[in-house]
Amino acid sequence: MSQPALSVIVITKNEAHDIEACLASVAFADERIVVDSGSTDDTRERAERLGARVTMTPDWPGFGPQKNRALAQAQGRWVLSLDADERVDADLAAAIRAVVAADGPSAGYAIDRLSSFCGQWMRHGDWYPDRVLRLFRRDRGRFSDDLVHERVIVDGPVGRLPGLLRHHTMPSLADALDKMNRYTSGRALDRRRVGQTGGLLSALSHATWAFCRGYFLRGGFLDGRLGFVLALYVAEGTYYRYLKMAWPESARPD
Repeated sequence: MSQPALSVIVITKNEAHDIEACLASVAFADERIVVDSGSTDDTRERAERLGARVTMTPDWPGFGPQKNRALAQAQGRWVLSLDADERVDADLAAAIRAVVAADGPSAGYAIDRLSSFCGQWMRHGDWYPDRVLRLFRRDRGRFSDDLVHERVIVDGPVGRLPGLLRHHTMPSLADALDKMNRYTSGRALDRRRVGQTGGLLSALSHATWAFCRGYFLRGGFLDGRLGFVLALYVAEGTYYRYLKMAWPESARPD
């Protein structure tokens, strides 16, 4: 049996509302792998009905280590990493298929991600263009060990693909605030592991800069009322991350 050309990997926990649309957007892949960390809904059953291979893990080591577990199961020459709330649009699908078919020259490819916030696509500010490296040669890439905001590390040149990765995230403010608390805790722990520290003054200064950068310099105001809300949200997340770096006992990610 020949080696698969493209593997798609997704990590999940209670993603029944998203997993089917995610996997359907990459139906062209040779294999789709889902690694689940203890869903209590029917994420596993929905993924398996669409033909994905699902494995379960008893623990949660953080995003980077969990994605490396999924990567270890992939057999394709190329790997595309997705989150359950992401969808590959038609232009991006065509570009991925072309790179894989031609066995493109780069070790990895970056993709522009378009994210929604409280139901609105955010086309300015800190969230766009959000360029993420997601397609890479399996033997040339791995994920960083970060608890959150993990990244793909590749050995070799990185190209860029046309099309969009559509990110259906944070449908409500309640979802956004819950995610902020979890992610700022994980990010604070990651920063402390490399010797960085925070404090009230650094929290205030970095948060102020984050708001000004996103809202004014990067045109967040062009997204209207939610552009202002998002700039505040990013600033608040920055503020709490630096406070949690100073008081690590408050940083307890799931």
